[in-house]
Amino acid sequence: MANTWWELKILCEPDLEDSIFWRLETFGCRGTASESKGNSSLIKGYLPSFQAQLLDLGALSLWLRQDALCVGLSAPILHWQLIDEEDWASSWKQYWQPQEIGDRFLINPAWLPFPASTERLVIRLDPGVAFGTGNHATTQLCLESLEMRLSDLPKSFIGSDEQNEPQIIADIGCGSGILSIGALLLGAKKVYAVDNDPLAVQSTISNRALNDITSDRLIALQGSVEAVQAQIDAPVNGVVCNILADVIIELLPEISSITASSSWGIFSGILLEQSKAIADALEQNGWIVATLWKRKEWCCFNARRI
Repeated sequence: MANTWWELKILCEPDLEDSIFWRLETFGCRGTASESKGNSSLIKGYLPSFQAQLLDLGALSLWLRQDALCVGLSAPILHWQLIDEEDWASSWKQYWQPQEIGDRFLINPAWLPFPASTERLVIRLDPGVAFGTGNHATTQLCLESLEMRLSDLPKSFIGSDEQNEPQIIADIGCGSGILSIGALLLGAKKVYAVDNDPLAVQSTISNRALNDITSDRLIALQGSVEAVQAQIDAPVNGVVCNILADVIIELLPEISSITASSSWGIFSGILLEQSKAIADALEQNGWIVATLWKRKEWCCFNARRI
């Protein structure tokens, strides 16, 4: 008998999309999609049935309502139903189309033809059950930050002993591997991609193959910062970490231990209201904030070790 999944359908005002995506991610959804319904948005989320009981879904409905009321918008309407595994795996994909991000990236769903002509760096992606399709504001902010950081590597190190040093990066909480692949396409030498979720690690490995990247350049491991620590002989040049604010704060001492004074960091998954706490934690752990980028209610820190 096939495994069953909860399909969540949320009708909401378009301005609530990002906050609902965040709620669904933290609730445990393995895939999300959205489409326009007149002046509203219809968001779908999917998670294994064993991860939530009816009382949990009721609590989610209350959280969504509270989130909307806090920003003065009308409460979204949540419906749910159980579906078989083969149905969820394909149903949300019909809404996902190629997407340009920043000045250089094009995210191309793996089940669609490779673009015939484009000057952009194409990331072929099948997120499977992992977070990271490029639709979420935090993923976009991280890709754009990587673009800024890696587009002209030698200039990043002018005046430094590391002027010609190839970039070795740690991707903490890699999800689908989208940020790791983006960094490699921009010219990074190697990425250590780690995630506590074994399904995310498998998704990263699958997407590595889709993009013809070798296993010695994108090293996918289950775990967190300690898994990177066990693999490296010297501090990494950069860290990208798109998870949740409280997890970033918890991990910063460990992240600092795998970096040096020349290392840079990109930190996202952070709501604007959490930005001060992140800035304070970065400073306490030996980082200085270079830029803070914002998109809707989300932000992304670009920082450097001092």
